[in-house]
Amino acid sequence: MKNKNSRRTFIKNSSLAITGLGMTNYMSAQTFASLQQKIGPNDQINFGVIGCKGMGWSDMKAHLKIPEVNCIAIADIDQNVLDQRAANVKELRNKAPKLYTDYRKMLENKDIDAIIVGTPDHWHCLNMVDACEAGKHVYQEKPIANSIEECNVMVKAAKKYNRIVQVGQWQRSGSQYDEAIKYVQSGKLGNIRLVKCWSYQGWMKPVPVVPDSAPPEGVDYKMWLGPAPQRPFNKNRFHFNFRWFWDYAGGLMTDWGVHEIDIALYAMNVKAPKSIIASGGKFAYPNDASETPDTLQTVYEFENFNLLWEHATGIDGGNYGKTEGIAFIGNNGTLVVNRQGWEVIPETQDKDGQKVLKTEKVDFIPGKNNALEVHAQNFVNAIKGETTNLNCGIGTGSIAAINAHMGNIAYKTGEKVYWDATKEQFTNNDKANELIKANYHNGWELPKV
Repeated sequence: MKNKNSRRTFIKNSSLAITGLGMTNYMSAQTFASLQQKIGPNDQINFGVIGCKGMGWSDMKAHLKIPEVNCIAIADIDQNVLDQRAANVKELRNKAPKLYTDYRKMLENKDIDAIIVGTPDHWHCLNMVDACEAGKHVYQEKPIANSIEECNVMVKAAKKYNRIVQVGQWQRSGSQYDEAIKYVQSGKLGNIRLVKCWSYQGWMKPVPVVPDSAPPEGVDYKMWLGPAPQRPFNKNRFHFNFRWFWDYAGGLMTDWGVHEIDIALYAMNVKAPKSIIASGGKFAYPNDASETPDTLQTVYEFENFNLLWEHATGIDGGNYGKTEGIAFIGNNGTLVVNRQGWEVIPETQDKDGQKVLKTEKVDFIPGKNNALEVHAQNFVNAIKGETTNLNCGIGTGSIAAINAHMGNIAYKTGEKVYWDATKEQFTNNDKANELIKANYHNGWELPKV
């Protein structure tokens, strides 16, 4: 981008204006128009979105709070979603984006600088690699892919095409996680022998079985399937609920697991376990339409500690009274952190007949920022060349996703599996290694990088 000095001056001034308005509120289209008059054409960053119904749109909204960001194009296989989001963009910025039903056509648009990928997981690899090859930077929703093989391809693509890729594991930008990680790494908790990660989702009710049907009007179902196996349309597999079917995603193990496991791995300064074992099933709703387990426990063995992942749908009774979070359990105390904040629960010991704390008690400290908005700003700053430190680059995102996929592979095999980090495969287990691979259908092929 050109004119960096003028842009930095503008950003400094506009940031003061945004602070006064409050980042949690949107500026009016008129206010943005006034601010953008001060930004030269070469200082504006034009975004396109692939898949804009759910998180793709949430990500775009977070970026649209940054004055120099524009949404000029949207691609989706659902015309109803396209029309809705076009209206949303026009309301925020007083100008509607161009609409595409095939993302590949959108990538031909030379005016686009960056792409947000918000499609179902089975599309992530194709979307991101194609965007990088087209010269676009990418904000990639998590989990980055639906297989370990795709994760590795995506890391290679970002490097080959020299593109900036931020992964939407936005907890990395939350103040409470930064504070908690620093505390864990300070040594105050003593030797940490166990890390617990969990997601209890009480709002998730059974997905009722419904018959196959024709796709809704305006939906290009063939394009939605893409590389997934050919199946008749069923509304249970479409939009949000795709997460609970193996063809498209990995259930809560990958959907929430990448968020929580990412923080655990980073704090403990590890990347890959020695072994993984998992047990669970459809215990809460055995007869509903979902395929992925509604109840799961996964144990990862590292050199000097174990990491436990567990999830459950339909109930909120998670560890330490929290529906989700990460707990670092040490000899001196336990640190618990989640999206609300963090705290330290000390262990006690007898000293001269009295109970004394082994470490300081830290009362609950709430998060201090909107992590998603900070995550978006970090991505934009990297595009502008104002930082080289992404809060969650594609390499980081791949580590979390690969570990989450390992948990699902252990569950599917029903065995304790052993990981060879040097060879990047499981040891003496053909069944597990077969599950590493991406299986593409309908004429689509895994990108070659």
